[in-house]
Amino acid sequence: MPSRQTTHATLLAALVALLHSSYINAATYDLMKEYSGGTFFDDWTFYNNFDNLTNGDAIFVSASEAASSQLAFVDPNTNHAIIKVDNTTNVPFNIKRNTVRITTNDSFSVGSVWTADILHVPFGCSVWPAWSVRIHTHKRTKTHIFQVVASPNMASRRVGKIFYRGSCLQLTQIFSEIDTFEGVNLMTNNQMGLHTLPGCTQTGQVQSSPLINSSDCSFMDNMNQGCITTDPNPGSFGAGFAAAGGGVFVTEFATSGISIWFFSRNNVPSALSSNASSIDTSTFGPPVGNWPSTTCSSSEFFSPQQLIFDITLCGDFAGAPSIFPQTCTGQCYQDYVVGSGANYATAFFEIASVRIFSATGTNTIISPSPAPGSGAATSALSNGASTPSGSSTTGSGSNTGAASRIAPWSIASAVALAFMACLTGLKY
Repeated sequence: MPSRQTTHATLLAALVALLHSSYINAATYDLMKEYSGGTFFDDWTFYNNFDNLTNGDAIFVSASEAASSQLAFVDPNTNHAIIKVDNTTNVPFNIKRNTVRITTNDSFSVGSVWTADILHVPFGCSVWPAWSVRIHTHKRTKTHIFQVVASPNMASRRVGKIFYRGSCLQLTQIFSEIDTFEGVNLMTNNQMGLHTLPGCTQTGQVQSSPLINSSDCSFMDNMNQGCITTDPNPGSFGAGFAAAGGGVFVTEFATSGISIWFFSRNNVPSALSSNASSIDTSTFGPPVGNWPSTTCSSSEFFSPQQLIFDITLCGDFAGAPSIFPQTCTGQCYQDYVVGSGANYATAFFEIASVRIFSATGTNTIISPSPAPGSGAATSALSNGASTPSGSSTTGSGSNTGAASRIAPWSIASAVALAFMACLTGLKY
């Protein structure tokens, strides 16, 4: 008779095999675009505004400011892209600190996979980094019938600028976000998830993580917590991530659903470490997080997405009274943002590459018109030898008028009104 230990081992092996076999429903994807090396920053837009999206105590600088202040550059020794928080300026009280938010000029539709090989992610008290995607929000046309500006304190904190065009489907599609990587302060585990309009839930998922924080993806549920899964790997965020040499994130945006994998450096599959020209996600095993289209249709709730790296400070997540004391002491803004910036020595991304793959036989890259406020100086960003200004002042340049800690006005009720208008067929 087999021992109880042997029986348990057999059952565990069978469960792992079942998870793997039940997920084999993916496709082969071919390389379409790569961001790496000296040209990493060539096809990104710098936000160039204060953080009016998540109420962070941050100024997202322009491309030229990022280059001159060495907040975004390619390290000539490693050929890796660096995106960081200003850690040299002495910021006075009531002023925000300079940092970076960049968005791809291209958008990527259903049928795409994007990978990010990252060696270091930002962490530290008050630090809130993210690697995510959302819809393009720069275009302004006469078809915009109804406009609202996202409230950083209310349910719509991550949405940015939303445009209602009299179509429920269009409103749903532009109100969407996929977070591949997100965490705050001194957390040890990455959180991933979706943020959508009501109607999208995480049900029937096949994933390796048992840590499901919430299953309703609606921005109207629980103050826009989203449907979040936590990675049980302590090397998926913060100091543990850096100590392990980082790793590779993979996000699959498929008709069957959305899936996210994370591989620590020692466990990166050869297809990802060898810069292969094609990948097969069915060989990766079950994802850490999975959101099937059966209860959250990729085509209904998401339109083509733009990739985003950003680092903000404090704000609605890192600075929340219920969150900040969990890993940090003192006051988020007063004790960390204000002052010399020594707290931000570890607040940087080091990125080897971002690669975009497309389902075989399709082209998922959508190139928009040039975005306003995109800035210039991309050549300077590729030169790690550019001289830091040493006197970068928070709120300099076009951000001067927005440097102080002014919270945007709340419009949660307006967003809800727009959505209810969709449901009832009203027009604005």
